Amino acid sequence: MSAYITLDLERILTEILQVVKPQQGDRSTRLQVINELQGVVESVESLRGATAEPFGSFVSNLFTRWGDLDISIDLPNGAYISSAGKKRKQNLLVDFQKALRKMGGWRRIKYIPNARVPILKFESSRQSISCDISIDNLQGQMKSKLLFWISEIDERFRDMVLLVKEWAKAHDINNPKSGTFNSYSLSLLVIFHFQTCEPAILPPLRDIYAGNVADDLQGVRANVERHIAETCAANIRRFRQNRTRKVNRSSLSELFRSFLAKFSDIGLRASELGICPYTGKWEYIRSNMRWLPKTYAIFIEDPFEQPENSARTVSMGNLTRVSEAFERSRRTLNSADQNRGSLFATLVPPQVSQYIERAAPLRSPTYNGGPTYNGGRYHPQPTRPQVYRNTHTPSQTRHQFQNMRLETPQTQHQFQNMTVETRSNNSTVTRPVQANHNQGQQRWRARSDR
Repeated sequence: MSAYITLDLERILTEILQVVKPQQGDRSTRLQVINELQGVVESVESLRGATAEPFGSFVSNLFTRWGDLDISIDLPNGAYISSAGKKRKQNLLVDFQKALRKMGGWRRIKYIPNARVPILKFESSRQSISCDISIDNLQGQMKSKLLFWISEIDERFRDMVLLVKEWAKAHDINNPKSGTFNSYSLSLLVIFHFQTCEPAILPPLRDIYAGNVADDLQGVRANVERHIAETCAANIRRFRQNRTRKVNRSSLSELFRSFLAKFSDIGLRASELGICPYTGKWEYIRSNMRWLPKTYAIFIEDPFEQPENSARTVSMGNLTRVSEAFERSRRTLNSADQNRGSLFATLVPPQVSQYIERAAPLRSPTYNGGPTYNGGRYHPQPTRPQVYRNTHTPSQTRHQFQNMRLETPQTQHQFQNMTVETRSNNSTVTRPVQANHNQGQQRWRARSDR
C-alpha cells in the first residue's frame, strides 16, 4: 500500500467527518423537537405524568447532522420499571397519533403496531427531523448509554461508526425496511472489528457488563440503573488502566480498510459463523445452542439482549449484495487508480459528497495527513470536535445535553468518585464528581431539574 494512497484516504475521511459530525445547532434543533414532543405528551389524558425521553444515536452521540431521533414515552410507575404490555403500548401510540394530528406541525405520520416494538414514525414539519416514538423503551435507553460509554474508551470508535453509516448508505445497505442493516447492527460490526483487530482496541463486551442487560431491567429502576452504570464504570476503568495491554495505533484510514477486508467475505462466513460482540469472537452457529435453529441470513448477536439477532432484517437475497459492497469498496480503496471522485462515490451518498464540495471545508495548515493515536486520544483533526453545552433554562427546554460520561479522558477521573443523582421517579443518572465543568461533557439532567 503506497503512502500516497493512505494519506489521500485519510484526508478524505477527515473531510467527511468535518461535514457529517453534528454542530451545536443540530443538537439544539433536536432538543427543541424533544421539548415539543413533551408538550404533545402532556396534552394526552392517557399519558398523564409521562415524559418524552430520547435514546438511540442522539444519546450515544453516534448521530450525524442528518440523523433521526428516537423517543421513548416513559410511563409513570413509581419507583419501579414500567412493564406495559404490547396491547397497551399500541393503544397509547394511537392516542399520541391523534394528538399529533390535532396539534399540527408533524407530517408523514405512520403507525406500525405489529413491529417487535410498536412504533409511531413521523417527521417534524418545521425542523424536518424524522422521529420514531415507542412506549417505555428502557432497553433502548440503556443500550444507548452503553454505546456512549464504550465510545469513551477510544475516540476512533465514534469516527468509525459515523463513517461506516455513510458508507453503508452510499451502497444502499443501511435500510432495514429494504432488507439490509439497521444502524445499530452497523455499530456492533464496528465494535466487533475493534475487538478483533491486532492489537485489540475494545474488549469483549462481557468484560464491560457480564450480565444480559435486557433481563436485568426489572425491579426498582434506581437500583437497576445504578448497578449497570457502576459495573460498567469499574470494568471500563480496569480495561483502560491495564498497563500490559498493547496499544493499537492504527490510523482511521487503516482501520477503515481493515474493516472492509474483514467482512468482504461475509456472504460465505455467515452460513456457518455468527458475530458475537459479547465474547468478541466469531462463533459457530451449530455449536451455539442459544442461536439455534438458525433462520437468519446473517447473525450479529445483540450483546445487551442475548440471544437476539440485531441483523434480523437482513434478507438472504440481500446478503450477497452486502458482501459485494464490502469487497468492491475494499478493491476501490486499495487501487492506485483512485481519485477524489471515486473515493467520495465509494464512501458517502451523492448528496453528502455534493455537500462536502459545496462546503469546501477549511483544512488546517497543520494537517499533514499523518494522524496518530497516542496516549488514549486519536488526532485526525487539529482540534477536538465541538461538544454542545446547553444554556437553555429549564423553562426553555426539558432536556439538557450534559455530561453522561463514566470517565473523562482529559482528566482521568477515578470511578470511585461517582455520584448517583436520583430522579423524581426514582430512576438515576450516574456521573463522576468533577472539579472542572467546562470540559464540554454530556449527561442527562435529572428529571426533577427540568
